[in-house]
Amino acid sequence: MSVSVNPSLSQPSKSISPFSSVMEDEDIVHLDKIKNILDVDESQHPSFVLAKNKARFRKKLVWYKSKKDWLDVAPLHKVNKLFKQQSKELEVIRSNKLDYEMELETCSLTPSQRSHRKDELKMCKIHEKMAVQLITKIQLKFKLCR
Repeated sequence: MSVSVNPSLSQPSKSISPFSSVMEDEDIVHLDKIKNILDVDESQHPSFVLAKNKARFRKKLVWYKSKKDWLDVAPLHKVNKLFKQQSKELEVIRSNKLDYEMELETCSLTPSQRSHRKDELKMCKIHEKMAVQLITKIQLKFKLCR
């Protein structure tokens, strides 16, 4: 009597199990490789489960691009105000990002909650990248004005 084994069952699955690390998610790994999210082609934008996050992403992208362009002609006192605001916002973003990472690592979420938290984590990572890029450009403006 011979037993045949389904070859697809003997190979590890490429999909993410609910117990695997959130940092193994392909979309999140792809985000980490992007240097300047503001200059990324639309075809390379991250995908989101929730439509509201896709809309939030596009809104933030437009806002950060306009602020980046505005910096070229902005008065120094307004740039200083934006710097302080973005620095505070960056702290909040990083705190939220840590919260989402910790929630995802606990494995106590339902699949639906997990996908929503991954979406929020992607948003935090993107928002953090945008804020850092804007702060960097502001710092360059400060150096040029001295």
